[in-house]
Amino acid sequence: MTDAGGRMSGSAGALLDELPAWATLVRAPNPGPMTLTGTNTWVLRDPEAYAGVVVDPGPLDEDHLAAIVAHGPVAMILVTHGHHDHVEGAARLRELTGAPILAVDPAHGAHPVGHEEPDGGAPEGLRDGDEIPLTGLTLQVLLTPGHTSDSASFLVNGEAVLTGDTILGMGSTIVAHPDGNLTDYLASLTRLADLGPIPALTGHGPPLADVSAAANHYLAHRRARLDQVRAAVGSGATTPAEVVAIVYSDVDPSLWWAAELTVQAQLDYLKVTR
Repeated sequence: MTDAGGRMSGSAGALLDELPAWATLVRAPNPGPMTLTGTNTWVLRDPEAYAGVVVDPGPLDEDHLAAIVAHGPVAMILVTHGHHDHVEGAARLRELTGAPILAVDPAHGAHPVGHEEPDGGAPEGLRDGDEIPLTGLTLQVLLTPGHTSDSASFLVNGEAVLTGDTILGMGSTIVAHPDGNLTDYLASLTRLADLGPIPALTGHGPPLADVSAAANHYLAHRRARLDQVRAAVGSGATTPAEVVAIVYSDVDPSLWWAAELTVQAQLDYLKVTR
């Protein structure tokens, strides 16, 4: 989910010219101020494999889910985080494919159709460093909290990383206070920057050629915003709404609610670090 109040113009780096052979983008028909051109659903399958994995099924839209299913058998469904524009269609896709749903937050997980737990319990949540093997592909779970507490990225064969909403193809992302946390978010950006110049397959917007460059761009943007927030507080602003009115004055006021979430996260961060 994008930060309508903290949006950088343009992309966070060079766009990716060509997707990896194992990646297909199926963009959901849910464009908007907070979703850009729509949620990016990724279908990952080695060209020689029978079944693949779907990352972020997106909204509950039957045409979109049918387009995902048309790409072939699904072995499992992964979600990068629990925002509705990424997970709303997951349960229906599970019905259509029989595949389990795996997520950091067990509340969003589900066993394969026909293998449900008697008590209705979900599978254990994904953990940092977990490896998810598929024919020809290995996905490593990287916990990247900050946008939300349950945000994860998926490193595929060490060749590319699916970043969910931690890094977008354009603009910046919301730090969704109180669940989101700026200290965690900055650490997650640093972790993604350390992956080096591999592609970022983003949760919204176009995929990017270099996740390290994008993460460093985001870090610079966040530090600049913190300087602006410090200045606003120094000039007398005491509430998130007052800070937004100063720092995000060029943004449509109908979107200030989103900016206020990030500003609250920024204010909390400054209380810890100053």
